[in-house]
Amino acid sequence: MTGPAISVKGLTKAFGGTVVVDAIDMDVPTGAIYGFLGPNGSGKTTTIRMMCGLLTPDGGEGRTLGHDIRTEARKIKENVGYMTQKFSLYADLTIRENLDFMARMYRLPKRRQVVDATLRELGLEGRGNQLAGTLSGGWKQRLALAAAMQHKPRLLLLDEPTAGVDPKARRDFWDEIRRLSKQGVTVLVSTHYMDEAVQCDYIAYIAYGKKLIDGPAREIPARVGLTTWRVDGADLIELEDALLADPRVEQVARFGAQLHVSSTDADGLDAVVAEWKGRNGSHHWVKKEAELEEAFIYLMATAADNFGLDGRAR
Repeated sequence: MTGPAISVKGLTKAFGGTVVVDAIDMDVPTGAIYGFLGPNGSGKTTTIRMMCGLLTPDGGEGRTLGHDIRTEARKIKENVGYMTQKFSLYADLTIRENLDFMARMYRLPKRRQVVDATLRELGLEGRGNQLAGTLSGGWKQRLALAAAMQHKPRLLLLDEPTAGVDPKARRDFWDEIRRLSKQGVTVLVSTHYMDEAVQCDYIAYIAYGKKLIDGPAREIPARVGLTTWRVDGADLIELEDALLADPRVEQVARFGAQLHVSSTDADGLDAVVAEWKGRNGSHHWVKKEAELEEAFIYLMATAADNFGLDGRAR
């Protein structure tokens, strides 16, 4: 493909009179790893399901892999691998039986050879006869990815794929995602983890059904416009409380034994820091570039302020 793998405009969906996806525009470049971030209930899963033809939008239009999301859903499904947030394969079937079932679903020729190759490529060779329901979270995740990739899709949609698995399993999973990306597979992945977000080429952030920002991952912090200082030293709890009470400070986030103090008012924040430097020599202040962590904490906080916990605009 020469154009984007996914391009949607004004994508909208409501359930029971509540709008859960509100006029989303998004372009996912072909071959990219695209991170889709937002709090629970923000509409990520609903958006993904509309993009892959599993759910018909109430408004808007779009194309996935060149096919219309409204009228060519079957063609989209044939060329997309979709890994759901919850393990959705059969717990009472073996790994091999699950993979064979998926091969039948996609009408793949030479199923036995295909399944053997899938087991081998993803390191599942000695586990083919193990029941899927007895697998650990990390192995279930690996099986789900194998099933989603077995028909060699050009686009992989991953909905919170590493939720509930240990850090090593998450690292192994992302090694596999990068390998697939190098082979030309486009990956759209929703995640809550900042260490995963920084591995994405592009990022979109949505809250309560509305897109707040999107673009190349390296550009997001600068576009949010935060100035950030890092401070360490004694009595950080008291310092945090005092900083949060200052209207010139918009955000204080704890990172280990440090505070990251941020604001979109650069001059005001610099003045705050100068005052603290003058009155207390027990703290060490260093100005730093805002990173994705600070940017997304800020976006989540401002979204909650604007929409409220019930998702209603204020």
